[in-house]
Amino acid sequence: MHLLSVNVGRPRPEEYAGSPSGTTGIHKEPVDGPVRVTDPGPRGQGGSGLDGDAVCDLRHHGGSDQAVYAYAREDLDGWEHDLGRPLPSGSFGENLTTSGIDLNEALIGERWRIGPDVLLEITSGRIPCRTFQARLGEPGWVKRFTRQATTGVYLRVLAPGEIRTGDQLSVAHRPDHGVTASLAFRAVTLERELLPRILPAADALHAEALRLAREYVARLNDRTTPGS
Repeated sequence: MHLLSVNVGRPRPEEYAGSPSGTTGIHKEPVDGPVRVTDPGPRGQGGSGLDGDAVCDLRHHGGSDQAVYAYAREDLDGWEHDLGRPLPSGSFGENLTTSGIDLNEALIGERWRIGPDVLLEITSGRIPCRTFQARLGEPGWVKRFTRQATTGVYLRVLAPGEIRTGDQLSVAHRPDHGVTASLAFRAVTLERELLPRILPAADALHAEALRLAREYVARLNDRTTPGS
């Protein structure tokens, strides 16, 4: 398991950009040298966890729970086949293009060691947006990506350091709750009935997903409480 590519994006003006500035950082490109990885801070204040990587819409992207985005080369290859077009590393706006690890079966709270210092923790899958659809130029992409549920993973930074293309990736910790990134994604998108099943991962779960799960369970309890 290793990093096939480390990718960063500069601010770029686009008509489809959803940020107030009219720019987007979704156009990621591989970089050769080491990249510093740190916790960017809370949503709305911090952007990307990678130095030199732009997050232009802080309302919906970036922050500690979405500091780093990883997507598997194997899943990109599957989309290349389905779409009939090349998808270079970074095409999905991912910071890390991985090889040799099944991200769909990776667990919420799973921790990755990359290089000598960096420790990352999985928080969620990636919810697609209109900017992602416009970047790819595929009509109906948001719905198609959501149905497929090969979402990649967002990660928070537990220990900072430098990473580079070719670094080995090892799983330093794997929880025993069985809540995969794919399950969590399906629960917060098309299969809300799955929300109670992601609560065992509450300690590591993305804050928004945790809120949705707790509210869903509270509504269920209200409906089953006598006299409610």
